[in-house]
Amino acid sequence: MAENCSKDCSSCKENCAERDPKSFLEAPHAGTKIGKVIGVVSGKGGVGKSLVTSLMAAAAAKSGKRVGILDADITGPSIPRMFGIDGEHALGNDEGILPMDTENGVKVMSINLLLPNSEDPVIWRGPVIAGAVKQFWTDVLWGELDYLFVDMPPGTGDVPLTVFQSIPLDGIVIVTSPQELVSMIVGKAVRMASAMSVPVLGLVENMSYVTCPDCGKKIYLFGESGTGAVADAYGIQHTASLPVLPELAAISDAGRIYAASSEALQPIEALLTAITAS
Repeated sequence: MAENCSKDCSSCKENCAERDPKSFLEAPHAGTKIGKVIGVVSGKGGVGKSLVTSLMAAAAAKSGKRVGILDADITGPSIPRMFGIDGEHALGNDEGILPMDTENGVKVMSINLLLPNSEDPVIWRGPVIAGAVKQFWTDVLWGELDYLFVDMPPGTGDVPLTVFQSIPLDGIVIVTSPQELVSMIVGKAVRMASAMSVPVLGLVENMSYVTCPDCGKKIYLFGESGTGAVADAYGIQHTASLPVLPELAAISDAGRIYAASSEALQPIEALLTAITAS
């Protein structure tokens, strides 16, 4: 610890061993009151992280909860499209930015809701992107929510670090797919969360299997699921396995992810119940 330490790490440039990784936490907008903030992360892209975020929000809203999604994937935002608000534009007032309300009542804030054209690329450097994510937390009038889900970009770079350090997460859910490197990739996410003192609430294996339409048998296209073994290895108590469902691609493209079938929502509903009860 530096001599004459004021214990205000936010304005200190010393690299103390005693520095609290949560010392940079930002306060939400004054008009915001949120029950639980849950981050959704993945060690690599293309595993369905945004899909799982959307399904968790849809499942929570279906149960009568007040729900919001903070889309922290600034360079690859897909949440607005899934909820049918792609091309719409968020508004604001003297107090701050207003999130968009989706058809099923989920509140969403995403960079695509602020761009003149949703297809415009976001060509920003890391610090600017990280600053935008913080503003989605500090400057958005989320109101009263039971859950705020934070859809993070994949990996362990600037934006995930900003979320871990700036937003008071109650925990994260890790999304993966049945790939050969699943254990290593999950391990990176688990270790980052541990370094930031954020608990891992659950593990979701997306594209886990296909259900035969004739006999109902589960067909594991990539081999038997290793989710249980990976969860045990890293001490993750709650897991869920999502099947490959063509309907999800169709309703995502149509902006109606909230209309997901019971087959798609049931594993997510069970996971939400488990992680919020523990």
